Amino acid sequence: MLKVVKFARSPCLGLVFGLALGFLPLSSQAAAVDFASQTITIALTQEPPNLDTVRTTDTVSFFVIGHTQEGLVRYDRRGQTAPGVASSWVISDSSIDFRLREDARWSDGTPVLAEDFVYAWRLLVDPTTAAAYASIMFPIKNAEQIQRGELPVSELGIEALGPHSLRVSLERPCGYCVSLMAHAAFFPIKQAFRERQGEVYAAEAANLLYNGPFLIESWTHGAALKLVKNPRYWNRTAITLNGINIDYITEDNRTRLNLFRDGRIALARLGAETVADAASQGMRLRTFASGGMSYLRLNVGEDRPLAELKLRRAIQLIFDSDEFVNKVIGIPGYKPAYSFFPSWLPGAEDKFAREYPLLKQPVNIALARQLIAEIQQANGELPSMTLLTVASPTGAKVAEYLQGIMGQGLGLSIKVDQQTFKQYLMKAESGEFDMALASWYPDFNDVVTYADLLASWNANNRGHYANPDYDQWLSVLQRAVDKTERMVAAARLQTIIAEDVPLIPMAETGSAYLQHGKLRGVVRQVLGADPDYTAARIVP
Repeated sequence: MLKVVKFARSPCLGLVFGLALGFLPLSSQAAAVDFASQTITIALTQEPPNLDTVRTTDTVSFFVIGHTQEGLVRYDRRGQTAPGVASSWVISDSSIDFRLREDARWSDGTPVLAEDFVYAWRLLVDPTTAAAYASIMFPIKNAEQIQRGELPVSELGIEALGPHSLRVSLERPCGYCVSLMAHAAFFPIKQAFRERQGEVYAAEAANLLYNGPFLIESWTHGAALKLVKNPRYWNRTAITLNGINIDYITEDNRTRLNLFRDGRIALARLGAETVADAASQGMRLRTFASGGMSYLRLNVGEDRPLAELKLRRAIQLIFDSDEFVNKVIGIPGYKPAYSFFPSWLPGAEDKFAREYPLLKQPVNIALARQLIAEIQQANGELPSMTLLTVASPTGAKVAEYLQGIMGQGLGLSIKVDQQTFKQYLMKAESGEFDMALASWYPDFNDVVTYADLLASWNANNRGHYANPDYDQWLSVLQRAVDKTERMVAAARLQTIIAEDVPLIPMAETGSAYLQHGKLRGVVRQVLGADPDYTAARIVP
């Protein structure tokens, strides 16, 4: 998955940009890495919008949560499910029994107990909470009925058999349910602490309890966070880093490149323009297929222009994923996408994409314009639409490209609505858009993690798509045990998406980045917090 690309470097460039390459005196690199104190400095692209595990939905918050909180299980350096708060478990078709570590502690010194999971899971699935990830709990017994208001939360299939013994009852046999529990939605919460905090829970560093490898020592909103090693973490002896200083929060790719080159940060994510700069400067560029899907979310609500299938089809027919990846994004690691189900997902015996390939649909401007003409003939005029995006260099670039192909190719008037990350999330959640640039990263290692995004009952279905046929096939995918039966259902869902166009896949995401030469053990992973610094260390 991880690929290192080396570029030729001239002696002059090596002298000028030696700082980024890691061979200038250590004193000038102290801000990025410090061997003596085992601390690193990094940058985030955004302020974490929400560190409440019951409510958060974004990758920036998941990154912080993944370093400061822990569930029953976690992902190891190879991306496999490994013990977390649970030291062991026994699986049957109807239940999973977890044994919790007696040395697992909250940052206030109190033990992490089975009842902390019971409270957190009930809170997530409670319909009054309106948690976006409530449907991820549906494999648990009675979760779906509780979410619909048909049963009380006390009927959820989770029971504390003792302080360190937890039984999870399943709605149906579930081969992926243990890995599912590495997701932040399944993390524990100490009820007494949360209730004391009230509305300010998770708003500041002091308004949270931590049970993960690190804890937040300070948080200056919009500017910086400081993570320090958690002295009460059960596996603290395996954690080498003493601190992660997030001293910069910037969406600007060039700023991050400059910070890396100046020895201020230990890892820098790159954009298309900075990839070229880094390459020309002889830097050691790394790429990683991050497993996500970049897509154009379409609001198909009844009162929206894109409720019209012909309009959705016209936009689909003029979008070229190959052109988008190669000429617009231009970041190594990105791949064209013809299906909403990424190529890394497992199928029955092989990768799903090889078992059920969805062929590339050719661009057909003539047919797209014919559909537009039919809409004009029926309605008299073409609708004006809004494209929602995050106010960032990449967001602006992609929005301009889409605005251009829809305007020039189809005569559509597209207004770009650029918002801060937090405002973008709020507008997306409330459906204040016609189209929105979006991305989805997997929650667990199964095609369901993408397929259920379009379920009519899923709160993350921001485009208000509802199709009984889709819901029926999704139910087969979720409930069937036979691998082939499940993948046949997934293939049908893939076809429905292509034909009904509730969204348009744009690209499989990738990441190009620079990493300090003395920083080792950073794990890049499709699942869980990425990058993961839990096993990182600084070498002399």
